[in-house]
Amino acid sequence: MSKGPMKNHYQGSDWKPWLVTLLAGGVFAGIPAVSAGTQGDLHRRAMQAASQVESQVIAWRRDFHQHPELGNREFRTSEAVANHLRALGIETRTGIAQTGVVGLLLGGKAGPVVALRADMDALPVTERTPVPFASRERAVYNGEEVGVMHACGHDAHVAILMGVAQVLAGLRDELPGTVKFIFQPAEEGAPAGEEGGARLMVQEGVLDNPKVDAIFGLHTDALRTAGEISSRPEGLMASAQDFRIKVRGRQTHGSSPWTGLDPVVVAAQIVYSLQTIVSRQVDVTREVAVVTVGRIQGGVRSNIIPEEVELVGTIRTLDDRTRELVHDRIRRIAQGVAAAAGTTATVEIPLTTDYPVTYNHPQLTEWAWPILLKVAGPDRVARIPPRTVAEDFSFYAAKVPGFFFFLGGRPPELPAQEAADHHTPDFYLDESSFITGVRALAALAIEFLGRPWTPTGAGVSSGQPVRYP
Repeated sequence: MSKGPMKNHYQGSDWKPWLVTLLAGGVFAGIPAVSAGTQGDLHRRAMQAASQVESQVIAWRRDFHQHPELGNREFRTSEAVANHLRALGIETRTGIAQTGVVGLLLGGKAGPVVALRADMDALPVTERTPVPFASRERAVYNGEEVGVMHACGHDAHVAILMGVAQVLAGLRDELPGTVKFIFQPAEEGAPAGEEGGARLMVQEGVLDNPKVDAIFGLHTDALRTAGEISSRPEGLMASAQDFRIKVRGRQTHGSSPWTGLDPVVVAAQIVYSLQTIVSRQVDVTREVAVVTVGRIQGGVRSNIIPEEVELVGTIRTLDDRTRELVHDRIRRIAQGVAAAAGTTATVEIPLTTDYPVTYNHPQLTEWAWPILLKVAGPDRVARIPPRTVAEDFSFYAAKVPGFFFFLGGRPPELPAQEAADHHTPDFYLDESSFITGVRALAALAIEFLGRPWTPTGAGVSSGQPVRYP
């Protein structure tokens, strides 16, 4: 895991950033663009095929929901995915980044390579929903027995992409290029002491052989109306780094605190002072930042002032400059407050989590927008402000042009304020939204393959704060 700062633009010594331009007719490495008539026919057939596979997508999702698996333990899920891809005649590789599966659909004509990604892992959450396919699974997570639930919609992501694979496999002879299906483990993070997720997938070459020209992905949104699509250009979701602060004092009896150095009081002062980073040191009119302390641990009983207290938290930002400012201020505040009390503080940033910004290539986003409007309807596609959640799709989009969007899953009759959020025991998705996901990913893939792109060498990320629409 990289310990240095991560930039939210494309990296790689042999890769030149793209300003992507849609060509109504042009060439991609000498390959003619597909005619509009042919493209229209492919789209119509794909939309019809999506309708036919809808019930199967729902059945797959219910099965995965009832049998969830934690990160790097998606054995049953990956086997089901691999068997499905092989049955479709798709070249399939397994065991990538632990339990990942990659399928390669070779079109009948030469052309570019487009990747579609879904994540497969569940969460250590005990399900509370009344659905007949609710999870009753339990597993050991970081040494503790926990319930296991698809409380973030990854079961739907897998089922949707399996449906897309079936749709596109039926059109393979007319597809001008290659589709790479990426089924990724451990998006929520690998177990302690293990590697996993998109970072490891990229390290193991998932974007190479053949080299991917662009990648698309989606995520369910339990708070937005079912079937609605939302996204934005540039920064969609925040970078995320966790941090740990260890405050070391001098242990003593709780009845005589003056004989020691109390790290508990110092830790409390640090937590309070960290909140001034966002409220007093970040320009909130231009930049977005979150600093949260999620765990404080120290001491064993009421009358012993401990020697050490540990704070663990998370940092969320949407550009490089703000991230570096926040990291610097956390170190300065923790060490300064500790020194003022005669104690010491050590700061580790990042600790185990280090995700870059999930960055939507601006021109790829603008190109994708009319496709999504046709799929979902003009009143069901929205541009949204950036979010401070994080997604490891960001590792793919840091290497090749990427576009990521949200797919609403809240029942229309359910008020938004009553819908259960992601990562909660009551998380619920309206299954009627899944067909929109199948149609959207299939349409993006067909359009990308049929209407080639050309690189121009222009930059893609300024590193400046993300502006609200």
